[in-house]
Amino acid sequence: MQRRVNWLARGLGYAWVGLLAFLIAPAHGAFAVPVQAASYCLLGLGLVAWMLIDVQPATARHRIQALSVVLGVIAVASGIGAGVGYGGTAMVAFGFVAALVAGGETGLGAQLAVTGAGILAIEISGLAFGGSYGTLLGLPSIVAGGLLIGRNRGAYRIQAEQSARLLAQREELQAEQRRADLLDERARIAREIHDVLAHSLGALGIQIQAARAVLADHGDIERTDEILGAAQRMAAEGLVDTRRAVHALRAGTLPLDEELAQVSDTYAQRYRVAASFDVCGVPAPLPPDATIALLRIAQESLVNAAKHAAGQGVSVRLDYSDTDVRLTIRNDLPAGTGTPAGAGADAGAGASTGGQAAASAAGPPTVSTINGGYGLTGMRERLRLLNGTLHAGRHDNQWVVTAELPRHQAEHAPS
Repeated sequence: MQRRVNWLARGLGYAWVGLLAFLIAPAHGAFAVPVQAASYCLLGLGLVAWMLIDVQPATARHRIQALSVVLGVIAVASGIGAGVGYGGTAMVAFGFVAALVAGGETGLGAQLAVTGAGILAIEISGLAFGGSYGTLLGLPSIVAGGLLIGRNRGAYRIQAEQSARLLAQREELQAEQRRADLLDERARIAREIHDVLAHSLGALGIQIQAARAVLADHGDIERTDEILGAAQRMAAEGLVDTRRAVHALRAGTLPLDEELAQVSDTYAQRYRVAASFDVCGVPAPLPPDATIALLRIAQESLVNAAKHAAGQGVSVRLDYSDTDVRLTIRNDLPAGTGTPAGAGADAGAGASTGGQAAASAAGPPTVSTINGGYGLTGMRERLRLLNGTLHAGRHDNQWVVTAELPRHQAEHAPS
């Protein structure tokens, strides 16, 4: 629409210049009229060529070069006609437009060429036909003014295009950020669901296997019923833990020392073993991510202790120091238990807490939970996000799991 309005204005201007030059204020002199007529016709041809170029796409090959040539022709034609004087002086308006468009859409060389050609044509024509100082000095300044305005216009257009590109890039980055945040949230929810289910189902699997063993080996129905009742309570507790995990994702958790105290008490009641919990240092509030990470590691370690060291005591210790927060879970190993293959006292973050010493041949059969390595992966992800470390290994006939978080990182972890 804007293009049509522009060309309508140019067409009307061309017609008005013709009226001024040949009807209202025609030139006088033997060669003045023919020169103005020739320049007027050349100007019309230049406008037609410009219209044809303007119809082509902005990315068309050689468009800028062709436009520069056509604008030069228009500047020369309008300059010659304006230099003659009389009504044709109005042709300088098209020289102004040619310099303006060149300043906004062509390179610096083409801009100077178009403007210089228009000014030179005015000076030659004006001198040839005895133009006044107003013609020789005023008309060139009009063409030069068109160049300055065109360059400013082109600079504003370039800035607008750059701003549009930056805005588009910003929107793309925001979309990528939203996508990344969504993936992070999905991974977080997956870790929570896995850890809660692995803890609950692992303990439930141990109880069910114990019930089967009591029933098959001893035929003790009363004891089997008691064990199955405990398994039922564990299933109900698993549902409660799942709800708590979902609530923690939305709202938050209890302080870490309180959470670990509950976990230790539940473990002692569930498996009827000694389970101690100690806190060293001054407890400090931690964000949900740090609290949940250490809580899940404690739960996973306790389930593994029940699997591979049934009946043995465990101890949970939480240390607050000036530099870090350390969680240590120790459980005694049955006599004759060997060190797991590939594990060591300094296994580091790659050590699997699920790879504790297998039970002796005389002990109960091996129990497996639906771990599949995702529990360890979840621990690694949690601690890696918080710049923490995980160590697991055998020390003095004990299996020890240690998780450490830098104090500054833990207190400023994203919730």
